[in-house]
Amino acid sequence: MIDAALSGLPSGAAYALLGVAVVLLYRMAGVLNFSIAVFGAFGAFIMVSLFERGLPFGLAIAVGVLAGLALSAAMGAVMAALFPDTDPITRSVVTIGMAISLFAVAFRIFGDRPRSFPPLFPSVSYTVSGVSLKLSGMVALGLASVLAFAIWLFLRRTRIGVQVAAMSTRSTTAELLGIPVRSYTVAIWALAGAIATMAPILAAPTRQADFTSLGLLVVPALAAALLGSFHSLGLTVVAGLGIGVLEAMAVRWPAVSTWRTTLPFFVILVVLLWRQRGEVWDEAR
Repeated sequence: MIDAALSGLPSGAAYALLGVAVVLLYRMAGVLNFSIAVFGAFGAFIMVSLFERGLPFGLAIAVGVLAGLALSAAMGAVMAALFPDTDPITRSVVTIGMAISLFAVAFRIFGDRPRSFPPLFPSVSYTVSGVSLKLSGMVALGLASVLAFAIWLFLRRTRIGVQVAAMSTRSTTAELLGIPVRSYTVAIWALAGAIATMAPILAAPTRQADFTSLGLLVVPALAAALLGSFHSLGLTVVAGLGIGVLEAMAVRWPAVSTWRTTLPFFVILVVLLWRQRGEVWDEAR
């Protein structure tokens, strides 16, 4: 049972990384980005296409991450230029349109057949107290945790981080004070795109790796971000890892294994219903 749970760490780390990207954009740019996983999938497919053509693995990863970063930064520039003062719902709807457009472009370029992604880490296992610990799972766990902590530290302890936080709450005031709001917005989108590209590169070797499946990784990412209240990076990481572990454990039960991909939807539904119930209780008091 423990081995089955640990096998879900790579997928859980991917959900956690995408969740961190979602929370980062929501907190710092005021947009709930439904296209973030599509940016990541686009970069990941560029990576695997270059690798299949003989480019060294490390260089292919670097190019893929840069592609996801550039695509997300371009979207951020569009949002900063055309939708700077619109409400969050409008900005989120724009990201849905972008996701649909990118799906169409990706199907034309890459097709929708599954691709064989090479594992990011060697298939090495260590046995501790009878439990098999895979190197890929432990590194993925460490990567998601360290990245979330580094972003939290940057936002809380650096001057630029404080400026970005101020920009997210009062962008007009921040711009009047000389903070380069547009440049920071594009930089935040770029960072989120780089993080989002690493997520499918981590998850693809352990799952069906067609573009649709990788692009829809945004659903468990949104579930993780929701459990973190779209604010806490730490809780988002824990929630993403937990969803990955639950999906892996569900494989052991034939009655629910065919439904394991619906787990993130179930999580979202339960959290929303619980919070709505809490609001009703508050009004009753």
